[in-house]
Amino acid sequence: MSACVDLAFSTNAYTKYGLDEAVRRITAHGYDGVELLCDDPHGYFPSFDADDRRALLDALDETGIAVSNVNANTATGYYDDAPPSAFFDPSIVTADEEERRWRVEYTKRAIDLADTVDSPAVSVATGRPLPGTPPAEAHEYLRESLHEILDYAEPRGVDIGIEFEPGLLVGCTDEALDLIDDLGRSSLGINLDLGHVAVDGEDLAETIRRSARHITGLHVEDVPGGRGGKHYHLVPGDGDLDFSAVFDALAEVGYDGFATVELYTYPDEPDAAARRSHEALAEYV
Repeated sequence: MSACVDLAFSTNAYTKYGLDEAVRRITAHGYDGVELLCDDPHGYFPSFDADDRRALLDALDETGIAVSNVNANTATGYYDDAPPSAFFDPSIVTADEEERRWRVEYTKRAIDLADTVDSPAVSVATGRPLPGTPPAEAHEYLRESLHEILDYAEPRGVDIGIEFEPGLLVGCTDEALDLIDDLGRSSLGINLDLGHVAVDGEDLAETIRRSARHITGLHVEDVPGGRGGKHYHLVPGDGDLDFSAVFDALAEVGYDGFATVELYTYPDEPDAAARRSHEALAEYV
């Protein structure tokens, strides 16, 4: 069963290139959409100036590619010495009020960019409750932050997709759906990362069915070991996920948005990763 899904690719694989060059390279591999990384070295807002914005808009206009999502999950650029991996702090659940305020305002800048480039959504990760911040307290900060973010996003027609990940405050499908029910905001959904679903031990097709009404976008990658496997993003086909079952489930629920390949693990060979991913997934869409 073929799904009516458009394939996109995230610029977070192209961190050795500028954002505008990443857009052009992704377009050359046949993708319908591109996800924009809102972090260093791409759209990190304290340093993302008017010239950078114009270069991005020129690349989008020149290529005609759509923006699938604005990825505001990480904040690596906040630190001078951040590790070369996903770094979420300061997050929207950080106890320090000044740092949490920074993160909320940062997310608003991502919403502004999404509005400018006609992206349907901005993805946000909750981060982890740090030592001294019990989960119940962190959830209070999360609700407060999200209500303010959603108040800003809704008039601009931008959805907010929580991207859950094992180990974060919102780490699985149940917790994401509970949060959506708790907040009661129609513009809050899930940026569903299939690898995160798998490594948490969940059934991919069942999770898609359960989340269907709330999916703002998809992150697609393979993982070693499949369900219950290791959290390492691989080119589709290089791991153990059943993509036939995934795309059958997407067709079943009528999902017709973007499936964004996210392979930040390939900074030294992003073109090869983009090309091979498109070849592997084209048969399903």
